[in-house]
Amino acid sequence: MTDVNTASADLSRFDKLAALDPDEVVTHSYVRDITLPSGKVLALLTLDNGRDHTRPSTLGPATLLELSRTLDELRDRAAAGEIHGVAVTGKPFILAAGADLSKVGEIPDRETGLLMAQLGHLALGKLSTLGVPSFTFINGLALGGGVEIGLNSDYRTIDSSVPALALPEVFLGIIPGWGGAWLLPNLIGIENALEVIISNPLKNNRMLKAQQAFDLGMADAIFGPANFLEESLRFADGVITGKTVVKRKNAPGKLERAVKWDVAIGIAEKTLASRIGRVPKSPYKALELLKAAKNTDKATGFAAEDEALADLISGDQFRASIYAFNLVQKRAKKPAGAPDPKIAKKIGKIGVLGAGLMASQFALLFVRRLQVPVVITDLDQARVDKGVEYIHSEIDTLLGKGRIDSDEANRLKALVTGTVDKADFADCDWVIEAVFEELGVKQSVFAEVEQYIADDAILATNTSSLSVEQIGAKLKHPERLVGFHFFNPVAVMPLIEVVKTPATTDEALSTAMVTAKGLRKNAVITTDTPGFVVNRVLAKVLGEAMHAVEQGTSFETVVEAQRPFGLPMDPFVLLELVGLKVGAHVLDTHHAAFPERFFESAALHELAELGHIYEKDSKGKVKGVDKAAQKIVDKHRAKEATPYTAEQLRQRFEDGLADEIHRMLEADVVAAAEDIDLCLILGAGYPFQMGGVTPYLDRVGASERAFGDTFHHPKIVGVA
Repeated sequence: MTDVNTASADLSRFDKLAALDPDEVVTHSYVRDITLPSGKVLALLTLDNGRDHTRPSTLGPATLLELSRTLDELRDRAAAGEIHGVAVTGKPFILAAGADLSKVGEIPDRETGLLMAQLGHLALGKLSTLGVPSFTFINGLALGGGVEIGLNSDYRTIDSSVPALALPEVFLGIIPGWGGAWLLPNLIGIENALEVIISNPLKNNRMLKAQQAFDLGMADAIFGPANFLEESLRFADGVITGKTVVKRKNAPGKLERAVKWDVAIGIAEKTLASRIGRVPKSPYKALELLKAAKNTDKATGFAAEDEALADLISGDQFRASIYAFNLVQKRAKKPAGAPDPKIAKKIGKIGVLGAGLMASQFALLFVRRLQVPVVITDLDQARVDKGVEYIHSEIDTLLGKGRIDSDEANRLKALVTGTVDKADFADCDWVIEAVFEELGVKQSVFAEVEQYIADDAILATNTSSLSVEQIGAKLKHPERLVGFHFFNPVAVMPLIEVVKTPATTDEALSTAMVTAKGLRKNAVITTDTPGFVVNRVLAKVLGEAMHAVEQGTSFETVVEAQRPFGLPMDPFVLLELVGLKVGAHVLDTHHAAFPERFFESAALHELAELGHIYEKDSKGKVKGVDKAAQKIVDKHRAKEATPYTAEQLRQRFEDGLADEIHRMLEADVVAAAEDIDLCLILGAGYPFQMGGVTPYLDRVGASERAFGDTFHHPKIVGVA
């Protein structure tokens, strides 16, 4: 039997941790005994916080302490022969969503962070020392610590309807610190573990569905939702009686440990460095732990997780990540300035002006998400047919990947039509243009279609930098026009900038916000100003970058100067991605609007004619600056120009951004600094670990230098 006094003393060292969250919504451990068909007794422990499914069960200090004590009792009962197995499951649809991040983000120091890591290991680790087989029945959402409950158990089953299972910690600036970094690679192999722990979090926090988790080996059996518990109990009975033998196909063997393990780690490290640079700490710390998991025992692996988690929890990047996480989880769901959604116009049919790639992507997204008829148009029938063909082929691709079934594929195809007759737009409730980025072109296509549509139909423009008000200047009803700016790739990027002009009605604005939500996008409302939010900030960075090289600063120095921002790509790769002609147009637009603060770049126009900046190998990897591109830049260098050092240029970037963002807020472009950060995170891939650009600018003193104040009071931790 366990010594009660010893157990209490063992847990008393966590009292400081529990005191940090006196209002914790405790996820209780409810136990009931179930007699299995064989006559064996299984103790079924259900995690339940007593709230409905809108409040996922989380694992705070009090929850973990209760779970630890419950498992001690079950170990004693197992030793007494009262039970022959233990299984953990959750309330309907939810196993556990990991730690309560809002509280973990308030951990004050490394010592307390270490206690949090150790408590998780202590509690969940008891699942492997009960003296009888332990199981986790993954019946619903499982994130972070919820997944680690299963990993610490001997066996796992999963409900085939589970919508999301993930270890998202790296996305948030920490690591799976309750066993995940050691247990997972030793269960499913290093390459699969790298995918789950590092690759998926860095791909916009990609989640696994049940079948994917099962195929990777994260569960030993998968059952349908109708009889999930009964089948799981039958599986457990088979294991306990020895009738069921579990074989794990992805468990690493000697060859993988001898050769493949280190090779996979090496490839992953090079990929990380090229994709995200070296500023974010958590991916590299996770990589270090995964590498060591090859030949360390569990106790050593868990101890290493404790130290790593303590370092990261008490560090700047995690606190910045929590700020960013709260923006995406809370502010994005309640957009500032959004009118009452009840006044939004109901959308029964959509028209898309244009049938090119961007327009076709819009049409596909609208038909798939809103499930309403979509009609596209262009200058001639051949272009229209090509657009419809593209949309149909993309639907076939979704079918081939199992994302939709054949009935839905046929239904979606039937909803998409093409025409060259604008009269076919007469019954559209929402019409969006995706034509050439030129004011006159956009004005003319809207003027033409307005002849046919109802007076209350909503018009939307996808312009990235033109004035929405000017686009609507020739409309009979300019009040119906809104900006609806997507980011590429349309299906993936989660942001839409919804732009209101002085004339835009609340009904039009509300319709745009409700439509964005229906598309499963996050919308931020911005006033009608050049570049709106994301492109105005990026134009500042790109303009400074081009100005610097025209001053004789090397491309390499410019890249080095902006590296601390943690942006997903350097300014010149970004220019090539969006298109050098588009980049030149964006800089021209901003220079025309704000000539004293935004540079025009004659060199960029010539580079656009050349078509590239970097020389690349056959696989598209950057080899260096193309000699012809360097000659163009050198030609435009002013005689008296002086190159910048990386440090000088970094401060120019920082102070210029602080000044420009402050001006944007003074002009009410958006409601608050948080909206600037939200736009850059969702629309420009600004990393969570940086916490948004405004906390960073506060942190490095740029805000004080630029306008004598800070964006946030008190200062929110950023990452220098």
